[in-house]
Amino acid sequence: MYLITIYDGIDDKTGTVIHSPYPNQVKLSKAIVHRVVQGISDMSFTLNLSNPAWGKIKSLRTLIKVEDIKRGKKIFDGRVLKPKQSMDGSGIFLAEYTCESKLAYLNDSNQRHGEYHNISVRDFFQVIVDNHNRQVEPHKRFKVGDITVQDSNDSLYRYLGYEKTYVTIKDKLLDRLGGYLVLREEPDGMYLDYLESVGEFKNTPIKLRTNLKDMQREIDPLEVITRLVPLGANIESEDEEATDASQARVTIDSVNNGIEYLDDLELQKEFGIIEGTVTFDDVTLPSNLITRGNQFLSNQKAAKVSYSVSPVDVSLIDTSFDAFECGNWHQIINPVFTIDEPLQIVEQTIDVNNPQNAGLIIGEKYRTLTQYQIDSNKARQNIVALQNTVTRQAKALAGLQAEMKAVDDSVTSIQEALVDSDLPGLQHAVEELQSAINDLNQAIEGIPFYQLATTSTDGLMSAVDKLSHDYMKTKTDLITVSSQIDLNDLLARLEALEHANGNPE
Repeated sequence: MYLITIYDGIDDKTGTVIHSPYPNQVKLSKAIVHRVVQGISDMSFTLNLSNPAWGKIKSLRTLIKVEDIKRGKKIFDGRVLKPKQSMDGSGIFLAEYTCESKLAYLNDSNQRHGEYHNISVRDFFQVIVDNHNRQVEPHKRFKVGDITVQDSNDSLYRYLGYEKTYVTIKDKLLDRLGGYLVLREEPDGMYLDYLESVGEFKNTPIKLRTNLKDMQREIDPLEVITRLVPLGANIESEDEEATDASQARVTIDSVNNGIEYLDDLELQKEFGIIEGTVTFDDVTLPSNLITRGNQFLSNQKAAKVSYSVSPVDVSLIDTSFDAFECGNWHQIINPVFTIDEPLQIVEQTIDVNNPQNAGLIIGEKYRTLTQYQIDSNKARQNIVALQNTVTRQAKALAGLQAEMKAVDDSVTSIQEALVDSDLPGLQHAVEELQSAINDLNQAIEGIPFYQLATTSTDGLMSAVDKLSHDYMKTKTDLITVSSQIDLNDLLARLEALEHANGNPE
């Protein structure tokens, strides 16, 4: 599924395949790609002596590309960093390398000092990129692409120092205004987009008992500030000979009853006093600074919630399902964790040799104190509900166990009866019964089958009886009765006749 190619510098257009998705071709011992939606993606791979890359990889010079040939997408494009060679107890030599994406080119340059007033986000970003491009080779240079992140006033006040370019972008823009830094390659070069949002919503949910193998939730309240010390612009020292590197800043004590901090009492009830500072370089008036400080507290989130999940990537065998892509959104459904909402994939781990083992970090979603407490209450309610369910299931299980015991007892009784039975006597009884059945069958077979008798052949009666029967029948057939006979009258007349003949009773 994955094709991995290395290139000996920017001028190598052919490259060397070090891992093929096809059978019986070159393979890496291990290869893991770690993609992130915010930050610099990285990769690690391990090869042995038989791999054509052995001994040919040069740190920071060798480029590497990982392609998903099934989907026709490039999932990693960067450079190789330091190697680590080893030999195990069986004498097998291995070399392990770490890599970083091309976005890491921003770490090859430093910014230059500058102070910028009333500058737009795009223009300030352009200044940073121009500083970078002046210091690096052509293949490491970027063009400013789409800029959709905006400041509320679209008027920044920023200082630049001598930090690495990527550190500067993160500090001066990403951490303060949010958004995503995205590298986009086009035929005319590499572009850096600074976008308010990335990714798209996919119809394939990640759902418990469907395609979710395991899940972990992390709730991190450590970044919360319950006591804020807002700091404004630098205050120039009146001592021209001062050598202290740190400079005083505008504070709020002059407009806050002599107190230089702001308390969030609700958060303190939940987490206690946790002091932190936030710097607003563009604020020079204490009255404006306290307003910005209160805005920060009201917008502050109480906890950062993230989920580590291992889903089943069904898209590998069924293209009707969406593949998991870093930056996209999926509906995450897990009633036990009280979650049923769309969340973004912010990190993705790809095992090249086992692509079905997808590892995702979902969320990093910040919760307000109210949301944090609601989620905590729901979690407690779910625990109680689960406990009740477990109790009901335990009772049902106890009933089943009782029924099973009764069955076991019956089986035991049968087994004991068989053990105690006189099996030879039982066998004899069965033999006698079989003998009786055989005798009965013989008796049934011995019963004669009689046909109708004739005057010459015995049947249900003898032939002689049949002959007499037929003779009597011919005589009685001659007697005819033409009128109704009163039998009682006939009997009386017969008796009178007998008396007349001298035969008294």
